Amino acid sequence: MPVVPASSSRPRRLRLAAVIALALAVAACKAELYGNLDERQANEIIAALQHHGIGASRATDKEGRITVSVGGNDFARAFDILRNNGLPRRAHATLGEVFKPEGLVASPLQERARMTYALSEELSRSVGEIDGVLSARVHIVLPEYAPLQHASTPASASVLIRHKTGAPLADYVPQIKTLVANGISGLTYDGVSVVLVPAPDRPETPAESAPVSFLGMWLRPDSLGWARLLMGLSALTIVALAAGLGYLAWRGRSGVYALGATRRDADGPDEAGPAPAYQQREAA
Repeated sequence: MPVVPASSSRPRRLRLAAVIALALAVAACKAELYGNLDERQANEIIAALQHHGIGASRATDKEGRITVSVGGNDFARAFDILRNNGLPRRAHATLGEVFKPEGLVASPLQERARMTYALSEELSRSVGEIDGVLSARVHIVLPEYAPLQHASTPASASVLIRHKTGAPLADYVPQIKTLVANGISGLTYDGVSVVLVPAPDRPETPAESAPVSFLGMWLRPDSLGWARLLMGLSALTIVALAAGLGYLAWRGRSGVYALGATRRDADGPDEAGPAPAYQQREAA
């Protein structure tokens, strides 16, 4: 009976399983950097990290919020890079979000507070779009409406800008004051004050060696040794399994041959043929 040889696809499957195990081991080293992000915040973070040679992955939950993760060894450096670049940027509420219908009638005081907050958010968003601005806050003081008073406190606004060191934000102060003054009814140019705060230069965590390619995956140099060890153990396992399958195949084939020889011995010698001629003559 012929012995069926071991399938040649089994070592290939074992190699594929080893590669998958290595990929899962690398993925397990991921650390969440920021969560509950929108599309723009996530894109800005990933772009800034890739610009500094750090790979980042993203995952979206059921509500559409995004989580950005990096390698565990890159976490400290990635955090420093995002902090120095003012990322993720604060999400400002829009007028539609502030004044969305809620089914309840708001009091005049609540409406005034909501209007002040909405104007502050809109102007903060506009100022934050200027190049070099890391964060911007606009604080507004609106005059209280008093029909019996002829004189009231004039409107005023204060703008706090945190910017990158070396960015020429001082040249844009007149434009910023004009932007804020024209965005609020009753506010004059002189009623706007702007404070510029340069962000201190914080040293980033030193970058390590460039990643190296191993089996189509980019790994850090300090992880390359573990990856090679894992692949070496996987290769030894494959060789051991292949040797075991070969030994079993050899044993099976040897058993077939031994069984055939045993059957021939059990059947005894072949039946005698016709007697020689001289024996036939003597018998006659």
